[in-house]
Amino acid sequence: MPATTATPSLRTRLGTDVPLKALGSPVLMIAFFVTYFAILRHPLSPPTVVPRIAVDHWIPFQPWTLAVYASLWLYVLLPSALMVNRRELRDHTLGAIALAVTGLTIFLLWPTITPPTGIDWSAHPQMLFLKNVDASGNACPSLHVAFAVFAAGWLDRMLRRIHANKPALALNLVWAVAIAYSTLATHQHVALDVLAGALLGWTFVRINLFFSPEQPAS
Repeated sequence: MPATTATPSLRTRLGTDVPLKALGSPVLMIAFFVTYFAILRHPLSPPTVVPRIAVDHWIPFQPWTLAVYASLWLYVLLPSALMVNRRELRDHTLGAIALAVTGLTIFLLWPTITPPTGIDWSAHPQMLFLKNVDASGNACPSLHVAFAVFAAGWLDRMLRRIHANKPALALNLVWAVAIAYSTLATHQHVALDVLAGALLGWTFVRINLFFSPEQPAS
């Protein structure tokens, strides 16, 4: 379908319930991070080190991927930005909360850390803030990857709703994969963290989409 057909629908979607979306997303993110860092700094038991596997030795440290890593926090906002149906917005929000609660509960009951990298982080100032704040804990499953997969599933539905072309659908997939890759390339996670996070995110988005009825295309 021509791009001119999809453009009005896209504008309508982006302009719907802006105050609700603009307020709700930051509040949920703040609540998540407050809980996340509380669990990170006060584990109930000594953390388990998640071992490296072969894939981890194939991917070198690549500081430039920090920008891709940080892009998650824009990426996760896109599905709700395109929603016009409040029931769907509610379903998406509840699914994201359920995913977060599950991941945080795992961190609480089973603290994990990544193995030492041997990298002198002072030589990479662009990474220092992330390493000092997020340390190497709350490793498995990677919620960074879980939320990327969750967002990818919902964004695919939204893009198809506005008759997005194949390059846009492919870009959605590439962005999610790039975020997952960045967690390895920044050495924030190891491959087992990524695999567990992808499985967690996929499970929750499939359940969430199944119980959230598809709306008519517009």
